[in-house]
Amino acid sequence: MARGRRERRILVVTGTVAFVAIGLKLLVSAIKAHKQIRRKKPDVPGSSVLVNLSASEIQRLTDQIIAKSKEVYDLVASVPLEKVSYTNVIAPLAELEAYQFSSVQSCVFPKMVSTSNDIRKASEEAESRLNLHFLTCRKREDVYRVIKAFADRGEWLGYEAKRYTQCLVKEFERNGVNLTPSKKKELENLGARIEELSLQYVQNLSMDNSFLLLGEPELAGMPSQFIKSLEKTEDGKLKVFLRSHNVTPILEHCKIRATRRSIAVAYGQRCGKENLDILEKLVRIRHKYAQLLGYSNYAEFTLESRMARTSEKVFEFLEDISENLSDLAMEELNVLKHLKRREDGDSPFGMEDLLYYMRRAEEQHLDLDLGEVKQYFPVNLVMSGIFKIFQDLFGIRIEENKDVEVWHETVCLFSVTDVSSNELLGYFYLDIHSREGKYAHTCVLALQNGNLSSNGTRQIPVALLLSQCPKQIDDNPVLLRFSEVVTFFHEFTHVVHHICIRATFSRFSGLRLDADFIEVPSKLLENWCYESISLKIMSGYYQDITKSVTSSMCTSLRRKRDLFSGLRLKQEVLLCLIDQFIHSSENVDILELLKHLHPKVMLGIPLLEGTNPASCFPQIVIGSEAVCYSYIWSEVVAADIFAAKFQEDLLNQYAGLQFRNKVLAPGGAKDSLEILSDYLGREPAIHSFIESKTRNSL
Repeated sequence: MARGRRERRILVVTGTVAFVAIGLKLLVSAIKAHKQIRRKKPDVPGSSVLVNLSASEIQRLTDQIIAKSKEVYDLVASVPLEKVSYTNVIAPLAELEAYQFSSVQSCVFPKMVSTSNDIRKASEEAESRLNLHFLTCRKREDVYRVIKAFADRGEWLGYEAKRYTQCLVKEFERNGVNLTPSKKKELENLGARIEELSLQYVQNLSMDNSFLLLGEPELAGMPSQFIKSLEKTEDGKLKVFLRSHNVTPILEHCKIRATRRSIAVAYGQRCGKENLDILEKLVRIRHKYAQLLGYSNYAEFTLESRMARTSEKVFEFLEDISENLSDLAMEELNVLKHLKRREDGDSPFGMEDLLYYMRRAEEQHLDLDLGEVKQYFPVNLVMSGIFKIFQDLFGIRIEENKDVEVWHETVCLFSVTDVSSNELLGYFYLDIHSREGKYAHTCVLALQNGNLSSNGTRQIPVALLLSQCPKQIDDNPVLLRFSEVVTFFHEFTHVVHHICIRATFSRFSGLRLDADFIEVPSKLLENWCYESISLKIMSGYYQDITKSVTSSMCTSLRRKRDLFSGLRLKQEVLLCLIDQFIHSSENVDILELLKHLHPKVMLGIPLLEGTNPASCFPQIVIGSEAVCYSYIWSEVVAADIFAAKFQEDLLNQYAGLQFRNKVLAPGGAKDSLEILSDYLGREPAIHSFIESKTRNSL
């Protein structure tokens, strides 16, 4: 037994550290390249991220990255097939990924944060060049042949090294490297056509300027501020453009049912025939693309690396969710129908009534003023409260690093240290205040991935949290809407996840993990935003921060989250089913499918006549094609973990450390389902998710 353990230790070391001469050469080259780039303030120990590159420096560093990458790929490709080994094939590629990631991000992230148009443009050009270069690398048949020769030898490696090798092989094969030249060309043409059609679909929606002309009486119930925001025509009509910021308020507040219906129908008809034609072409081409690569359909191609694995599993999951929510959703629908009968008689309940009567029911069942709630969440207090919760839960210490180089005076850098060992785990930048030219949404970027280097030392991760909070004016604190508090908490979980990963390989250490899994930690931690003990830690009345949100506010916020969750989820399930059907079958009549599924899933409510949600559903085209189910999947897993491990004691550090070490730390080094099954002692189940939705039913 002792000898077996010793042999395994030797093999793990061989598979993760012995990058030898080539790895050392790469490291030296990376260090030299970085020294050529100017720095104005002391280096951040352990970070290779360059935060203030000029446009010319971005261009020069991009050239260096491409040249070094080509050099290593050429070197690997030159290895004779009979002499392939881990050291001369896999290790150089792993080392290249590890030490070039931060350089790549140094070139790419300025497009999201820089105040300079020239720098943003240079960064965008760098990203385009690098994407094209790396795609070319992943299609190199000479490199694939060498990697495959090593993989086929079946040499015993440590688990993570073996997984990394398998990922390399699969990545090349999914890019068509083992196809014949004619099929490679066909695949390339199909890929270009997919990109072209996807862009056309999205552009059609973004450029659509359709509107309805309505008289003010037709907008009865709308706030006066909304009415004033609308453009007036010469004959006194109000021009209502069919954009979500107009449509949603009308569907929620307008008392005139005919107006709600006309708005809902017009909104659902946007780009109708044109985008439906594009989507049908797109689906056919995607199927051809997947079949060229040896898959039966596009869904099979997309799901291969996810927890769900197959379309059958996705359909089973969605139908299980829908069926288990039916009683709750019907109870909710009956409440809305009762309200409608009282206000509008016995006319049939339609989709145009859903949001309006949900809001009316909320007014009756909730005593909650979100404007008042906002006064309890000054941004600085929220952030310090979030830091405290994560420190207490995960056994980490967060400290600001002063006098370091940043790209804007409002940006701060923080270090994260393990409390028990005092080991530096990583860094994160906070760039949360709005300014011209900055990326407009809240998100997290990995700037440097963690990994175990060739000399046995650990390269630490570095993350960036971006947001768009207004700047503080005078002594008036910046206040966050409660939805923004939840978003901050969600995104900061991604930061902590990134920093806590302890994988050996850079590829398994970033935020590009299994997409069925990457949102699980953040969806789990969102629960802390609805519990009194944690809400009171990160809240305080802006005029007297010793006064936190009240317990009744906390209860109402949780109740608001869960109110009508059955009906809301049914709508999500419907779109997920459409997505899965069209990407797992050929020649689907999308409109007929919608007409059939809509009343079945939505408890008898028919599809609005003349509308086609598939024509104005961009997620089905770019970003979530064949995987729209994934976010619900993450919610289900998160609910199961919360109920099993945290619900009884939200600040239990033992439970937090177990989660950190067993779920966060592996990153992508292990199969996601295996990680969760080991942690829970079983596969994740849906019962806790369903129970959490029905617990606060009307």
